Amino acid sequence: MVQPDPPRILVADDQPDVLEALRLLLKGNHYGVDTVASPTAALAALERRDYDAMLLDMNYTRDTTSGREGLDLLDKLRTLEPDMPVVVMTAWGSIDNAVEAMRRGARDYIEKPWDNARLTTILATQIELGRALRRAQRLENENRLLRRDNLPQMIAESPKMKPVLQLMERVGPSDASVLITGEHGTGKELVAQWLHASSARSARSFIAVNMGGLSEGVFESELFGHVRGAFTDAKTDRVGRFELADGGTLFLDEIGTVALALQSKLLRVLQTGDVERVGSSKARHVDVRVLSATNAHLQQEVAEGRFREDLLFRLNTIEISLPPLRDRREDIAPLAMHFLRRHASRYRKPLAGFDAGAMQMLLGHSWPGNIRELDHAVERAVLLAQGEQVRSADLALRGSTSPASRLEDLPLEDVEKMLIQKALSRYDGNVSRAAQALGLSRSALYRRIAAYGL
Repeated sequence: MVQPDPPRILVADDQPDVLEALRLLLKGNHYGVDTVASPTAALAALERRDYDAMLLDMNYTRDTTSGREGLDLLDKLRTLEPDMPVVVMTAWGSIDNAVEAMRRGARDYIEKPWDNARLTTILATQIELGRALRRAQRLENENRLLRRDNLPQMIAESPKMKPVLQLMERVGPSDASVLITGEHGTGKELVAQWLHASSARSARSFIAVNMGGLSEGVFESELFGHVRGAFTDAKTDRVGRFELADGGTLFLDEIGTVALALQSKLLRVLQTGDVERVGSSKARHVDVRVLSATNAHLQQEVAEGRFREDLLFRLNTIEISLPPLRDRREDIAPLAMHFLRRHASRYRKPLAGFDAGAMQMLLGHSWPGNIRELDHAVERAVLLAQGEQVRSADLALRGSTSPASRLEDLPLEDVEKMLIQKALSRYDGNVSRAAQALGLSRSALYRRIAAYGL
């Protein structure tokens, strides 16, 4: 029977004595070990072979206190080897550096001088976890090919979202062009992914393009492709996004930012389905479903001469308008719990939920950045939380006000629901005491609990 190769570790540190000590320690624990003395050498080693884990020093000769070189290398590792566990080492005991390193993808950290038992335990745990995650990822990829109902998760319990979901159900299986509107951070790309996944095109590509990031100089090359020699930097042929999405779905985000002079070029392709690469006169026909999104009011843009009306007609066979998070407050708590579970798993924090004060702050915040802001706020809170629950201090919401000061901005049902939640939390779920505090009978409170799904 062939024995599997021992796990292999890459150690990066600029001190020769540290490298030798770690080499001996890890070799004695049956690990294969390669050592390097700089971030550049570490990247070169990773290009030559695969590693099960990496021990990464945060400070090097050029910059011995800030950890900047180690953090910069972590950013590169996330792109180069996103699944490889990285454990960072620092002699300065800086919790700020450790938190930042974890945010950038490190799995754990140790302080110098290290404890041998703790170091080897951390490595063994992270190697096993990394292998398990890779196995799970392979299985997920295999399953994705076998199932057709792999729809992105939509968390939407608010009455404001019911007509949105019903419209998505009706138009998802079709080939209709859909314009998705809403403020920044309301989940427009997630809706586009759901529409693609619910269609007969789900097995083919979903190609997303940020139209706001395309300058006029690269617009045609990015969308339609180019041939070698079409312009100075065209050293090879390039396939455009329309061709990449052939048979699948093309998502044009921030469609309202396209310059008026370029809109006619886009309209022609949408009308004919024929794409000509820059520098070529040969047309290629593509079969693409086009979904687009914007936070702009395109009808007003049309009225003011900044957006072509015929292009708007072509894009919005169906329009799906997403409400801002402040108008769907019933979704704040389930969304926050969804993000907490995801980030707690990512950062290996044993968090059970939010305490009453934190949930009160979440429900009272205005969320100008919508779901994206909520996601980032929960991620930050997970990193800062020290107990079993996230506290209001962990959220550190900028411009947050007490929920009581915002009651006049909330619908009556939201105010009542918030007061019931607060009373139940204060009395540890004791319905009789909460009802007494609210001036309600137990049966009246039970009816409200059932109505609000508490």
